[in-house]
Amino acid sequence: MWRVGRTETFRRTARRFLRRRRPVHSHLLRVFELLEHDPFDPRLHTHALSGKLEGLHAVRVTYSIRLVVRIEAQQQEVVLLDIGEHDQVYR
Repeated sequence: MWRVGRTETFRRTARRFLRRRRPVHSHLLRVFELLEHDPFDPRLHTHALSGKLEGLHAVRVTYSIRLVVRIEAQQQEVVLLDIGEHDQVYR
């Protein structure tokens, strides 16, 4: 079982982001469940990022919404860093 941690920045960003997108809540809860079991579950479409986000991974919440995470395999922890529309989180 993996731990899912959240940075304070993520908490603030998620609160603002989700306030305007209530239907996303159920998708996000399902993503958290999948992350706890296996962050590389194919349903999450987890992929490594490059460029200035190198070393981080993106996880699909919906077709257009992504989570940016740091996966710490040795500690079996996934740290949530950012959430947003596809183009927002990759800026």
